[in-house]
Amino acid sequence: QVQLVESGGGLVQPGGSLRLSCAASGFRFAYYAIAWFRQAPGKEREAVLCISETHRTTEYRDSVKGRFTISRDNAQNTASLQMNSLKPEETAVYYCAADYYCREQPSYYDHWGQGTQVTVSS
Repeated sequence: QVQLVESGGGLVQPGGSLRLSCAASGFRFAYYAIAWFRQAPGKEREAVLCISETHRTTEYRDSVKGRFTISRDNAQNTASLQMNSLKPEETAVYYCAADYYCREQPSYYDHWGQGTQVTVSS
């Protein structure tokens, strides 16, 4: 059974940092791309970053350039999203998703975690 479990969300002040983790099981993690999405209240789910099976990264949001970093550890079946200099408008539920390739459209991905809430507020 494919399972993705996010952790690491929480409340952080503007300018602060969080590191999200995505723990995977039930599939051959090393052969899949892992993407991070986010969904703010009343908005559509949007892709943030993706890392391919070859560790190639794709940024989908110019606004996170230089602040967010995606990584993966195939030995541990985990992926991470390091988020620095967080902004209030980045408050959202953050999701990890897995499929064979990196794609921006949420509809492409068959496997999703349950999400973790990130709140950026003073």
